[in-house]
Amino acid sequence: MATTLNPRLISAALAMNLALLAARAGAEAPRQEYIVEATDAAAAALAVHRVGGRVTHELPIVNGVSARLSQRQASVLIKSPRIHLFADQPLATQSAGVVPDVYQRAMIGVDQLAAQGINGLGVTVAVLDSGAFQSTGPTYTMVDLNGKNRMLAQYDAINNVLVDASHRCRKFPCVNDTDGHGTHILSLIASSNTVDPLQNGEPRGIAPMVNLINVKAFDGNGNGTYANVLNGLNWILANRNTYGSIRVVNLSFGAKPQSFYWNDPIDQAVMKLWQAGIVVVASAGNFGPNPQTIAVPGNTPYVITVGAMTDNYTPNDPTDDGVTSFSSAGPTYEGFVKPDLVAPGGHLSAYMDMASQRLPQSFPQFTTVQGDMFEMSGTSQSAAVTTGVVALMLQANPSLTPDQVKCRLLASASSAVGRNGMAAYTVFQQGAGRIDAYHAVYSQAANCANQGLNIAADIAGTAHFGGPAHQDKTTGIFYVLSTYGIPMIADGYLWNQSFAKNQGYLWNNGYLWNNGYLWNNGYLWNNGYLWNNGYLWNNGYLWNQNSMAPASTISAAESWNAQE
Repeated sequence: MATTLNPRLISAALAMNLALLAARAGAEAPRQEYIVEATDAAAAALAVHRVGGRVTHELPIVNGVSARLSQRQASVLIKSPRIHLFADQPLATQSAGVVPDVYQRAMIGVDQLAAQGINGLGVTVAVLDSGAFQSTGPTYTMVDLNGKNRMLAQYDAINNVLVDASHRCRKFPCVNDTDGHGTHILSLIASSNTVDPLQNGEPRGIAPMVNLINVKAFDGNGNGTYANVLNGLNWILANRNTYGSIRVVNLSFGAKPQSFYWNDPIDQAVMKLWQAGIVVVASAGNFGPNPQTIAVPGNTPYVITVGAMTDNYTPNDPTDDGVTSFSSAGPTYEGFVKPDLVAPGGHLSAYMDMASQRLPQSFPQFTTVQGDMFEMSGTSQSAAVTTGVVALMLQANPSLTPDQVKCRLLASASSAVGRNGMAAYTVFQQGAGRIDAYHAVYSQAANCANQGLNIAADIAGTAHFGGPAHQDKTTGIFYVLSTYGIPMIADGYLWNQSFAKNQGYLWNNGYLWNNGYLWNNGYLWNNGYLWNNGYLWNNGYLWNQNSMAPASTISAAESWNAQE
């Protein structure tokens, strides 16, 4: 019996074959790195292989892979309704580095906790950064840990190298830090050295007895990519219970948002970590003081986003403390109040190796007389301080969930208030205010963070959320609503500890931005909503689940800043 062929099916099959052949022919063309998301990592890898692309990392944390694709291969994939393409983008960790500040422990009450034996003992902290300096031999300890072997494992997410008790370096160094940024962050969190005479015998670090997981995703110039960062975050999630239990992860890096938080792969990954019970601490970014400058992943509503404050070089005079000029300000593009709080981030000193690391060699004027301390300013540093405080909280109360940790940090923070009794900074600059480690550890606050949000639905893509920030249609000024739903537009605000449906808090007096700054073109924020997948971005670009973020260079959230 003769078989009759359908001309339309032949035509469709021919078109598909031609598209695939064109994609494969394009394999020789210049390729670019992409994040390819599908129903799961296996489906994403299969889609990449079918068009002739090359998978570079498997990323189950975002149901996808990173892949090298030609322009033609990417154009074939983006047409599939089951595939979401995100062009990989560069990231960097560089912070801002003349009087070093070694008083941050006393400034936020860490010294009082240390006297009670609360020092982070037994808590494991993961730091995803540029690595950690190691001085001698095939070891996985860090010189600033005062000889104590608290580095449980190190993973190089760039080269897929693991160093732990069963996998030592064959050729030293394995997961070293030739930039310096990661070493500085680790030192601020965990240094147990007491050699600095200015410390009065106290350790340098906020939580000097924590265990550490060092994940390297940035190179010797402090540069990285979405693919490397996602590979590192994926490793942390997969190994969260391999080395004890990872309870906190520090992310002192960032990039300017290119999409809503639920579309950004790094934001998606940190939501997975938070959902898995890991507290995520992210830097707000160093793009301030202009509004709507919060960086990825600090723009994720669930995580703890930290801005930077300074003591203005007068550690014994709190009256001139303030938010640094570089600290990024909110709200986020989705209307969330960020940063969540501020922590010391101006002219902080911590360990670096002057002989081998790029930052101290590039800025020798910021080395200290001790010769092994280096001064930096940035929200990277304030995030590290906050990570240390979270470790203290978890030592004191290991049962705390990420939402409970965030709630108690916010409830115990102190707003900066001027002599007139009004707020010295808006909620979009200082969030809940300055971190208070002592009161955070002993806080009993509950159900006051991430209320009204649903992280499971957010990750599944069935619901996304907007925050409480609004903007006046006539003046363009952002505001929040009172408990009674009334726009509060007044000079300053006070933090009043009451709870809001979506964010966890309300503000009772409203505020104006200090200089009456008119926010982007009088754009009006909706009065409460679930965000949809086709919402119009402020610059007119229509983002949706099937769109591809433009390949563009992202400025570092932790670019070098003047010391404050």
